[in-house]
Amino acid sequence: MYSYLDEKALLFQIAIKRKIMYKKAKDYGFTHPTVVSCSQELDELLNKYQKIAS
Repeated sequence: MYSYLDEKALLFQIAIKRKIMYKKAKDYGFTHPTVVSCSQELDELLNKYQKIAS
């Protein structure tokens, strides 16, 4: 079972990863491998959050 703090920590990680991805996309373009990799990491975090939030 996840706690309220776990949920908040995950939301924080999601926000940070999203900002990093946007910065990389601005610098390299949306199809650059580092941006795609970062997007996949963000997807994993979002999937994890969706599991604990439901």
